[in-house]
Amino acid sequence: MSSATVWTRAYRAGAVVAEGFAVGAVAEHLAVDGTVVWVDLCAPADGDLDLLAGLLGLHPLAVEDALGPHQRPKIDRYPEHLFLACHAVQVDVAVGRLHLTEVDAFVGRRWLVTVRKDDRFDLAPVLERLDRAPELSHGGIGFLLHGVLDAAVDTHFDAVVAFDAYYDDVSDGLFADEPLNPTEQRHWFHMRRSLVQLHRVVAPLREVVSSLVRGEHHGIDDALIPYFGDLYDHVLRVSESIDSLRDLATSIVEANLSLRDYRQNLVMKKITSWAGILAVPTLVTGFYGMNVPFPGQGTVAGAVTATVFMLVPSAVLFLVFRRREWL
Repeated sequence: MSSATVWTRAYRAGAVVAEGFAVGAVAEHLAVDGTVVWVDLCAPADGDLDLLAGLLGLHPLAVEDALGPHQRPKIDRYPEHLFLACHAVQVDVAVGRLHLTEVDAFVGRRWLVTVRKDDRFDLAPVLERLDRAPELSHGGIGFLLHGVLDAAVDTHFDAVVAFDAYYDDVSDGLFADEPLNPTEQRHWFHMRRSLVQLHRVVAPLREVVSSLVRGEHHGIDDALIPYFGDLYDHVLRVSESIDSLRDLATSIVEANLSLRDYRQNLVMKKITSWAGILAVPTLVTGFYGMNVPFPGQGTVAGAVTATVFMLVPSAVLFLVFRRREWL
C-alpha cells in the first residue's frame, strides 16, 4: 500500500479543470489536447512511483534519484522528460539547525510530477501564487515549474534573513565584558555548519536555473524565459548573501579569538604586576627573617627601616604599573 500523500491537478487553457483525481486518471486527462497535469507526492516510498513511471515513461535512474536520499541540486535530461532536484530550507536558530526538504521534479511536455521528501515545504502558498497569476497560466509546464522553484528560492531568502539577524546579534554581543561560554560557542559552531549546508544547496542551483534561462530544455515557453531570468537573479543574490555571511562568520570567529587573547593578556598583566609588587615585601621580610645578626636587629629603627623598604618600592611599582595600564 502506498505511504505517500498524493495530490493532483489538471489545467486546460490556463484554468484548473480538475483537482484531487486518482493517479490512474492522469492518462485520461492527458488524452485531451491542451491539458496539463500536475501530480505531487509527499514522502513516497519504494513502489509509489511505479504507476506514474509506467504511465509517463519516467526513466528508472530518475525514479531512483527521486526515491533516494540526499540528491544535490541538479537537472538531468532524459529522452521523455527532465529530472530536476532542488531544496527548500528552514532555519531553527534556537538549536542552530538547518532543515532541508528535497524537492524533485519530473518535467514532461504536458505534465509535471513533484516529489517532496517531507511536508515542511508546503504547496499551499505555491498554489495561491499560481492562482494569482492568470496571465502566466498559459505557459503550461514552465508556469508550474517556475512556481515551485520560486517558492523554494523564497525559503532560501528567508534563511538568509534569519542568518543575517543572528549574526547581527552575535556581532552586537561580541565585545561584551563577559566572554562567551561553551554553550554559546557550540551554538556558533552549529550555525556556521548550517550556513555551509545552505551554501551547498544554493550554489549548484545557479547552474540549474541558468540552464532553464538558456532555453535548453523542452516545455519552457519563451514567454516565461524572463521570469526564469528573474529567478536566476534571485538565486545569485542569495548565493552572494551567503558568501558575505560566511565571510562575516569567519570574521566573528577571528575577532572572538583575538578578544580572547586580549583578555588573557590583560589577566596576565595584572597577575604579573601584583606578583612584582608582592615580591618586594617578600624579599624584605625574608632578609629580616634570617637567623643571623644584622644591623638594627631587634630594634625599633630596624622595624621602621624594614617597613619603609617594603612600602616605598611597592608603592612605586604600583604607580608604574598603573601608569602603564597594567592594573
